[in-house]
Amino acid sequence: MKNRRKNNLFGCLHEFRQFFFITLLSVLSVNLYAQQRGIQGVVVDGNGETIIGANVVSEDGKVGVITDLDGNFKLDVPVGTKIKISYIGYETKVLKATAGNMKITLSEDSQMLGEVQVVAYGTQKKVTVTGAISGVKGETLTQIPTGTISSMLAGPVSGVSSVQYSGEPGSNAAQLFIRGKATFNDANPLVQVDGVERDLNEIDPNDIEDITVLKDASATAVFGVRGANGVILVTTKRGSEGKAKISFSSTESILMPTKMLEMANAYQYALYHNQMRLNDDGIPQFSDAIIEKFRTHSDPLRFPDTDWTDSVLKDFTFQTRNNVNISGGTKTVRYFLSAGAYTEGGLLKQFDQKYDNSYQYKRFTYRGNVDIDVTNTTTLSFSVGGSVDNANKGNTGSVNNIVKQIYWSPPFSSPGLVDGKFLVGSTQYTTYQGEEEGLPFVGGNPIGQYYGKGFIATSNNRLSADIGLKQKLGFVTKGLSLRLKGSYNSSFYERKTGTAGVATYIPVLQEDGSFLYKKSGDNSQLSIGQPASGVGRNWYMEAGFDYSRNFGLHHVGALLMYNQSKTYYPSEYSGVPTGYVGMVGRVTYDYNNRYMIDLNVGHNGSENFAPGKRFGWFPAGSIGYIISEEKFFEPLKKVINFLKIRGSWGLVGNDKTGSARFYYLADPYGVGNNSLGKDNGFGYNFGYGAGTTLSGAYEKSKNNQDVTWEKSFKQNYGIDINFFDDRLKTNVDYYIEKRRDILLVDETAPTIIGFSVPKANLGSVDSWGWELSLKWNDRLNSNFRYWIGANLSYNQNEIIEKKEAPQPHDYMLEKGHRIGSRKIYQFYKYYYEGIEADYEKEFGIPLPKHGERELKPGDCVYVDLNKDGVIDTNDGSRELGTYTDDPEYTLGLNLGFNWKKWTVSMQFTGAWNVSRELADIYRRPFTTANTTTEGGLLMYQYESTWTPDNPSQSAAYPRATQDNGTNNYASSTLYVVNSSYMRMKNATISYELNFPFMKRMKLNNCSVSLTGYNLLTFTPFKYGDPESRTSNSQQYPLTRSFALSLKLGF
Repeated sequence: MKNRRKNNLFGCLHEFRQFFFITLLSVLSVNLYAQQRGIQGVVVDGNGETIIGANVVSEDGKVGVITDLDGNFKLDVPVGTKIKISYIGYETKVLKATAGNMKITLSEDSQMLGEVQVVAYGTQKKVTVTGAISGVKGETLTQIPTGTISSMLAGPVSGVSSVQYSGEPGSNAAQLFIRGKATFNDANPLVQVDGVERDLNEIDPNDIEDITVLKDASATAVFGVRGANGVILVTTKRGSEGKAKISFSSTESILMPTKMLEMANAYQYALYHNQMRLNDDGIPQFSDAIIEKFRTHSDPLRFPDTDWTDSVLKDFTFQTRNNVNISGGTKTVRYFLSAGAYTEGGLLKQFDQKYDNSYQYKRFTYRGNVDIDVTNTTTLSFSVGGSVDNANKGNTGSVNNIVKQIYWSPPFSSPGLVDGKFLVGSTQYTTYQGEEEGLPFVGGNPIGQYYGKGFIATSNNRLSADIGLKQKLGFVTKGLSLRLKGSYNSSFYERKTGTAGVATYIPVLQEDGSFLYKKSGDNSQLSIGQPASGVGRNWYMEAGFDYSRNFGLHHVGALLMYNQSKTYYPSEYSGVPTGYVGMVGRVTYDYNNRYMIDLNVGHNGSENFAPGKRFGWFPAGSIGYIISEEKFFEPLKKVINFLKIRGSWGLVGNDKTGSARFYYLADPYGVGNNSLGKDNGFGYNFGYGAGTTLSGAYEKSKNNQDVTWEKSFKQNYGIDINFFDDRLKTNVDYYIEKRRDILLVDETAPTIIGFSVPKANLGSVDSWGWELSLKWNDRLNSNFRYWIGANLSYNQNEIIEKKEAPQPHDYMLEKGHRIGSRKIYQFYKYYYEGIEADYEKEFGIPLPKHGERELKPGDCVYVDLNKDGVIDTNDGSRELGTYTDDPEYTLGLNLGFNWKKWTVSMQFTGAWNVSRELADIYRRPFTTANTTTEGGLLMYQYESTWTPDNPSQSAAYPRATQDNGTNNYASSTLYVVNSSYMRMKNATISYELNFPFMKRMKLNNCSVSLTGYNLLTFTPFKYGDPESRTSNSQQYPLTRSFALSLKLGF
């Protein structure tokens, strides 16, 4: 029995052993198969944190999964298969699958998720931004050798256009528009520096980290009543943990005027003036003898031929820009300190004056930004910045008066300064033989506008200070933080005026051919008046909560903030400060960086409106969808590796109505007026025969308690596409804006009501357009990299309602046309014998009557639009196909390359579908403020005027005439000229130096560069610079420059 049991036991053990080995082999074979066919692993970032939702696919794209909540994945492919791991914001990695549990680390892509986008009151991952936002880095701005930030923005930033009318040092800021004009009132964008409203042009470009432009409602709704015109956010540099880094930069530039008007010389002037007199059947004023003296320059003191541009303006002047900054810090304290100096010489010649009135300008700037981590959850931030500037100008009221006189003055009015004496012309000269014929007339001269007249010295001192607190509230809930900020800005200015006088001299011819000088007036001693001064100050505060948290693949962000500001000493009601108060709310959500939604709201109030209408809600929302992260998109990623579509809708406001305030108050009245009614006054005589005029009170204007802010409903639709591994980045936006309730005066009201109609919310404008941005960045090898960037913008608008005075024809109204459209005649041809038949054949009506005078050959003939047989104001039209001062198309082009230690870059800007209307001296020869017969003469007028010897219909000007000048120089299509241009705005070539001694000096980098600014301009415009004005508001010349720069980094 025992043996049998023993045998049975061994038999069972044998069978169990066989079963065990068979089972073990089966398991091993299954595991071996799994190792051969399946892989697994975890995906983490550079900090070891797991990445949720990363794509893991075979290289052929046939098999793929996404990582789970712990970053793990399993993929059914054999070991050794090439797999591709990708996730938004990280560089795509391709590797061979290995056995076991792989750990794959993805590096952040600095161009994607690693890049943070500044938005209103915060930052956001750039990849999840759904609004219309563009920007430029501070390092780009430092390459442009000009003194104002606003002049640097047009070109690099899509959707931003600028017009720079003046080059006056310290006053040469460009006027900026974001997506054109959409209102009749103030269209300037809101500018914030580090979250506080400040002047864009008071900052040193070396202190700027980046500039962000917010364009659509989603991006600007939180600014409420101030966001309708767009917002420009300037972020200054701050320190980071690490050793101290010292940067020094110095730029020395030579500045010279860009294209100036070419004026006719004295000989040409006299011939043209005589021809004008003959055209009017008059007697020429310039005798043959005088004309011969002009031609031969045989009597240059009494009959001079002066080029006023050369006589008044220097050929060049100097500009310098220097900056030194230091940054660094520890884990708990970080700092950025900067100091800069900018100087620009004036272009006006100083002659022998003992004081400076050349319009030279000097500015010193400083900034300190400090961040302190008081605890792991508490950060204090301090910022102090400011500037001190000084300018010396002529005591002329405005530099415009000097520039005007350059163009208004005849070339023979003065020979200028001779032997230290200021000579002027005369209509009758004294000689040793007695009186002798002089000039027919003298006219003005620009030297007399400022030479010996004294100076105006201005000084401005500005200071700004910010303090901020960020407190993490993780103990309340994860991702919650508190923000507090307070800002104070102050300014002080002083103006000193020096007044003087200078003697003038008239040359007296002597028998031996020499000259004595007849003196008029005296050189008075410079008298310094009592300085004028003023102060300004404002403050801003905000308090709010930020929230940012991930829930698996879901990310939620939020902002709730209260803000308030006050500005003291406004221009109207200076004793009552202006103020704003509001609430800001924002909620953002994205799922797996793929589906995004952004909701914003501003609840703001403006003091300009009655309490019941003071506050309003400004909501906006946007959505985005990154299609390229979908599984079905994988086959296209070899060409299109990123594709996002987005859209935004929202309401924003505008309360900028000029300096006027408090429209809701009781109607204002004036007192103390003692002029009688017959003198358009309000005084009165009381009693019979009373000789005393008593002062009367009078109603000044009517107010309107119902006024409120302009409202702007904006839509934006955009696509962001990256091609060829992000080498080509493309952004396309289409936008629509409907501006309503624009404040204006209702001109449909009859004038007999007895008072001026108050402003009301009656205007409407529609705007639309598109923007295209392309950026190509590629590296051919380790030594050569190149880039090309272009942005093209189109903007159009139409006035829907402006409540204009009734007109007999719609074409006379601004309604239905672009803002800034001109009411002008339609020029037909210059008059010639037989034009009557040609006109009637073309228009089916007889040639209309043109004023009281009969037309002569070469006179302007206009089209009778209303067909009443007379050319009058009812024939002025706004729909003749001419453009406005505001360009419809703007272009920016940036290109360059880096080869070893050489870098070459160029920037172009362009504008077209833009025009200027010629006025003043640009239109009518011999025009000044007081006369149309004794002013200046453009060379283009001399060369391109219709004459009997050149009766061309392509002439730019009609026959010269004074008698029929009202007709010939009326506003018409003849005087609207194309001012489109393409400008090489900036070109730079730089070289990185590397010498052995640099390491011993701890000099990390050293570069030198040569830069040209406003180098070339291609334009059909013949009247100076295409951005300049063509009216009686001529400005200080725009400039081009050549700069040599040195940059050092320690």
